[in-house]
This record gives sequence, C-alpha cells and structure tokens, in this order.
Amino acid sequence: MKAIVKNMAGEQVSEMELNDAIFAAPVNESLMHQALVRQLANAHRGTHKTKGRSDVAGGGAKPWRQKGTGRARQGSIRAPQWRHGGTVFGPQPRSYEKKMPRKMRRAALRSALSVVAGRNALVVVDEISFEVPKTREMEALLERLEIYGSALILLPQRDDTIELSVRNIPDVKILHAAYLNIRDLLGYETVVLPLSVLPTIEAILG
Repeated sequence: MKAIVKNMAGEQVSEMELNDAIFAAPVNESLMHQALVRQLANAHRGTHKTKGRSDVAGGGAKPWRQKGTGRARQGSIRAPQWRHGGTVFGPQPRSYEKKMPRKMRRAALRSALSVVAGRNALVVVDEISFEVPKTREMEALLERLEIYGSALILLPQRDDTIELSVRNIPDVKILHAAYLNIRDLLGYETVVLPLSVLPTIEAILG
C-alpha cells in the first residue's frame, strides 16, 4: 500500500510503498481479541489473598459444649459463619498467564497495523528530532501533522529528548518499536511512524 511521507513541518515530501504483508494483511478480529486478552491477563499480578479458617488467629477452643445448651453446635469461633471467621473459597495467589504461539501474536500485530492503516490513522514522517526537550515543540509538531486526538509515537530506540518532550502531553505515548503490542496499537487514535522504525517492524513482522 502507498503512504504519504510528511516532514516535521507537516508538508508532504514523498510517497512510499509500505509492505503489504504487514500493513495490508488480512484482518483477523478473533486473533486480535485473543492477543489483547492474553496481554491484559499477563499484566494481572494475581497477588490477591484472603484468609481461610486455618489462617485467621484464634478459635482454638470450642465455644461451648456440644449438647445441652439449646444452641447450634459450634466447633470454632473462626468458622466461616462467625464474624472475623475465615473466608470460604476466597481468592488465593495464582498466575493469570495465558500462552499464545509467537506466530499467532505476530499475525495479530499485522492485523492491528492493517486496521490502523486501513482507517487512515497511520502518519508516516521522515524523522522526528529535537535539539532540546520541549513539550511546546512536540505539541506544535502534532498540530502540524493534524493529530488532535490520542497518539502513539513509535521510535526505533530510546531518545530522551523526544520522550521528555512527550511526557507531559495527555493521551500521547512513546513506544519503542521492539515493544510493539496489540493493546497500544488498538488503544490510540493515531499511530505516528518515523521511517527509521520500519526496518525494526519489518524485521519482527516481515
């Protein structure tokens, strides 16, 4: 597919052919959903824990004798029906990790990039560079590129100048291309793609 390449002034400088295998691949919605569910599940720490009747303090003695009181028989004041008693079937620490083959994960990313490109939400720029970190300059750049909603800016590697320029802008995120993921691709209205990022993406997904 063809894409317009803009410079930092927001002007069209050229056109280029993007790899159809990545940016015009068949869209598999169920695969994207599976990849998103996996990513969200793997981010779940699973450190929740409630105390069962063997974990709460106290309750060693039988509250009253078994028979003859007219009351229901009780064995411990830490049984679940008592106040301050143990919890029945409460959450315990566990892993929420979901497995997904690498080929399926990469196919899901290709589908997501194709969706972004298909709705004209992919902005290709020749380069992004600043001499010093300036939030105002980054905001002006986004305005020149006609990006007014949330945006995901991909970078080939760490760049403190750009990252510090973005840090205080709401709904704009910097992501290194090596950490491309389904949640960020689907979670932002626009994806900004410098030309220097393409080799990394093609190396991973090509």
